[in-house]
Amino acid sequence: MLRAELAYVTVVVRDAEAAAAVFERDFGLRRFDCTLGASGQQAPVLRVGGSALVLAEPGVPFVSEDARTGVHHIALAVDDLEAAAATLQASGIRTAAMSPHEGLNGRPRLGLAPEDTAGVRVYCVEPLPLDAAAGNETGAASMSESPRCVVERLDHLGVASADNAAAIEAFAERFGFPIESMQTDAEVRIAVESFTSDKYGVVYHNREPEPVGGLRVAFITIGDCELEFLQDFDPRPEAVVLHGQAGNTRQDRGAIARFVSSRGPGLHHLAFKVPDAKAGLAALQQAGHRLIDTVGRPGSRRAQIGFVHPQSLEGLLVHLVQRDEL
Repeated sequence: MLRAELAYVTVVVRDAEAAAAVFERDFGLRRFDCTLGASGQQAPVLRVGGSALVLAEPGVPFVSEDARTGVHHIALAVDDLEAAAATLQASGIRTAAMSPHEGLNGRPRLGLAPEDTAGVRVYCVEPLPLDAAAGNETGAASMSESPRCVVERLDHLGVASADNAAAIEAFAERFGFPIESMQTDAEVRIAVESFTSDKYGVVYHNREPEPVGGLRVAFITIGDCELEFLQDFDPRPEAVVLHGQAGNTRQDRGAIARFVSSRGPGLHHLAFKVPDAKAGLAALQQAGHRLIDTVGRPGSRRAQIGFVHPQSLEGLLVHLVQRDEL
């Protein structure tokens, strides 16, 4: 079992400075800077609860030359990298040779084989000192008098999964992280027939429900957030995403199916926990952001959720989550 917490999440955005400005101004996150690997290139880092977001641009060595926008990798904080490597290898998770200067601020990092981590890019690193950034509650309130989307912490990181059983085996059984919950999200269509007679009146008949979209979902806790593994289970092949319309389970299923088909399994989006999804979406809309969901809609774990369009966040897909924790 690996003793680790979530140190940071690296996301790839088209313009790191522009994205950092939005996260400071409209989400109230506190920024501090780090260097990306041995290059000495400065990059914005934003504290979110007990972890952080690292903003990188495509092509920098810290990510990869062919990196596309979106969530790129997670970094797990461990006390001893060599001991972590031995523990992981004993559990059947392969590790690469330790990179002495490729981590944040030129520190070492240990890469894990994505084939052994359900497609999720994972590194082990030394703990990231978050004292360089003040808590989110102070944020960037002084920068703007406009309403902000209040972020409490990362709620989860969405993972487009090809096989939730493999993900559970890797992260729960081999890493030893706890399973928070599992569920099935489905959308069904119910057709109603009516028989209208001048003598016998009207009779209604419900046909069998027809599934139109579905996801199997598994939440695994790492630190103060979860990895949300989303596996398409609808047997029909179409994967439809209706851009410009509010989301639903069928669209969510379509987005995951398309991602796995084009990129393979891996990190897909990130979600911020907020006290009020409706108010957060309204504040972002007032700030000029393009939204997929203008009001909260039902999501996993009895939540209200709402997605922000990736164009507003330099190619990064983000959604808000309002939920009570049991």
